[in-house]
Amino acid sequence: MLTNKKVLLVCSPYYKNITQNLIKGAIKVLKSNSVEYKIINVPGALEIAPSIKIYSEKSSKEILFDGYVALGCIIRGETYHFEIVSNESARALSDLSITYSLPIGNGILTVENKEQAIERSDPLRLNKGAGAALACLSLINHKNNISYE
Repeated sequence: MLTNKKVLLVCSPYYKNITQNLIKGAIKVLKSNSVEYKIINVPGALEIAPSIKIYSEKSSKEILFDGYVALGCIIRGETYHFEIVSNESARALSDLSITYSLPIGNGILTVENKEQAIERSDPLRLNKGAGAALACLSLINHKNNISYE
């Protein structure tokens, strides 16, 4: 049951239109599950995981957020920077989730071009923001319903 749950959307708006579409998809899922949410923006994809860690530490005494959704877009360019940002942002989110048992949905797009980003962020098509929110809610549900029966 997801009653009284709160999720933090941590967004990198470098590609503003793409990220806005991801946010729309995530919000639709959260609202349809009666989950409260807050949105914060960070400068880039590499700052998403540290922000989640900061917020999760703030909520160690009282739970501010039950889960987190990472949203942003990384489009391949002409340099090696794409690989670094893509790999390190995914690694950091995975490490956080596993090390601290944090429910995190990863909706950071890693694409070859803007057309792929548009398709994967379109609220009427493959919206990965919605998918990330669903993943986060699933993890929250698992965390809250562990039994040994």
